[in-house]
Amino acid sequence: MSSHAAGDADARVRDSLDALGVPYEVMPIDPAFADTAQFCEKYGIPLANSANTIVVASKKEPKLYCACVVLATTRLDVNHTVRRLMGAARVSFATAEETQALTGMMIGGVTVFALPPDVPLYVDERLMGLDWLILGGGSRSTKIRTSPEVFRRMPNATIVPGLATAPDA
Repeated sequence: MSSHAAGDADARVRDSLDALGVPYEVMPIDPAFADTAQFCEKYGIPLANSANTIVVASKKEPKLYCACVVLATTRLDVNHTVRRLMGAARVSFATAEETQALTGMMIGGVTVFALPPDVPLYVDERLMGLDWLILGGGSRSTKIRTSPEVFRRMPNATIVPGLATAPDA
């Protein structure tokens, strides 16, 4: 992906955040550390305040997509909760190619900001109890630090209890 395209995603993300009116901070990071576990270790961010945005796709045509946001310490409940929300018989994580085609973003940089407006966004209820959280920034070279309040202001976001399960569940 050219740096120009990544810059476009970064700009779209900032425009989207500005429109929501929630305070935020853009953190420039080393793209080699974009994946959550490495990022948290390198930058001293608790995993408990890090959220992952995951694109899920239905298996059958016409393809349905949704984006889900869960804490890094939990696992997205794809087979039950997400499948029910999407109303699809079978769903799976979207491939890196599908994700990039849909969002214009690479895995490791996918964010809830600047998603296509027709993509439903499901947010695990656990995120709403945090004082602050870290989300992808639209590219592998940025992260966004903001408040969960941001989800309440997004028209396509639904807060869902039980969207994720604890890893030991």
